Amino acid sequence: MTFSEKLKQAMQELHLNQRQVCGMTGKSKSSVSQYLSGKQIPSEDVQSAIAVALGLESDYFSKSDEQVAVLPTAELRNGVIPRLDVEKAAKLLQMNHNTVRKGLQQGVFPWGYAIHTSDNRWVYFINAKRFAEIEGVKV
Repeated sequence: MTFSEKLKQAMQELHLNQRQVCGMTGKSKSSVSQYLSGKQIPSEDVQSAIAVALGLESDYFSKSDEQVAVLPTAELRNGVIPRLDVEKAAKLLQMNHNTVRKGLQQGVFPWGYAIHTSDNRWVYFINAKRFAEIEGVKV
């Protein structure tokens, strides 16, 4: 399987759309689109970072086809990407929780994103594994 096929399979099994992948990985919409179409293949380091951001094993995209047929449920904690709440992330970063919320809303953090659901309401997602890897902390 190619990188794009493995990425599509992972997205399907994790029930993620392209926008969510962009938010989780910090990659632009055009980059993710290029990856999915097979027009661009990221370096091994970037592939590893994408895998971790999606809650997969870091070598997910470099494994043989037989090894990626089914996503490793133990790694996904029974099909769920491990999350971190805003308050805990703020405490670990020694920041105010409102600052972290604003950063997520503005898309400046590579380990999470915010979804605007209505006038003054937002839903926040922080990938705990990606957060720990980038910030160098144990979650």
